[in-house]
Amino acid sequence: MKLTKYYLAAFFAFFIWGFFSLALKPLHNYPSLDILFYRVFFSVFTMVLINLVFRRNVLRKNRNHFSQMTLKKKQSTVLLTLGGALFLTSNWFVFIFVMNHVSVKAASLAYLICPILTTIIAFYILKERLSKGQWVAVMISILGCVLLSFNHFKDIFFSLVVAATYAFYLVSQRKNSELDKFLILTIQLLFTALILIPFYPKYSGTIPTEPLFYGCLLIIVVFFTIIPLFLNLYALKGINSSTVGIMIYINPIINFLLAIFYYKEQVSVIQLCSYFLILVSIVVFNAKLIFQIKSKASRSQKEMS
Repeated sequence: MKLTKYYLAAFFAFFIWGFFSLALKPLHNYPSLDILFYRVFFSVFTMVLINLVFRRNVLRKNRNHFSQMTLKKKQSTVLLTLGGALFLTSNWFVFIFVMNHVSVKAASLAYLICPILTTIIAFYILKERLSKGQWVAVMISILGCVLLSFNHFKDIFFSLVVAATYAFYLVSQRKNSELDKFLILTIQLLFTALILIPFYPKYSGTIPTEPLFYGCLLIIVVFFTIIPLFLNLYALKGINSSTVGIMIYINPIINFLLAIFYYKEQVSVIQLCSYFLILVSIVVFNAKLIFQIKSKASRSQKEMS
């Protein structure tokens, strides 16, 4: 099926991100901003190296393609690429602020609000149409988020800010389709690094010397930054931002399961009900694709027998 690869790209992007805590938890003694600085700087170094060593032909083709584009398309591509970098940088900054100065619950709730905001923003800006079943899924997910935010309404504002920055990133990158996605991601992270460099001397701590820090950082850079962000952008080539947005729910569901079975954290009945509703909303939203895949699999089995 033509679109399956884009659905799989979106699925695996957020599936991978769901395990981010496994690499991040060992670094809990290091300042959050230091992790952000080194994550971005090492990601840029790695991606620039990959482009210069292994992707010279792609760079040449994209440079030629960009030079042949109309002025309007050039302006649009530059605006969407750098604007996307600003949304991404803002998201990382605000997320760290919320995590350190508001509450962990507010930061977690942002992941759950983001798909709803993405769907609504895409509906009004990109005119993406949803079926009645998909709107039902959105309503179910809203109910799940309301249950999770019960008695924590002061956190909603901060969660909305975090969610909105990433939702606008997803929607903006849906329209950014002229250049190679890996190259776009490289430019965005390079721009993010340029934004962060002036803050590094004042806000960074002592340069880490422990092998644990750099070992975990390598895993974070490759497996929890470059690969999932690239898969995210690749998915937006073939499916709308609302669908990619709803896939974000995979991330907190995996986090929730890790919290129960790996970190042995206590959970309430309300939390269980909320995450069950969110899981139902993912299935309902993608019901058409699921049925199509099942039908195709059934036909293939009949043809083979």
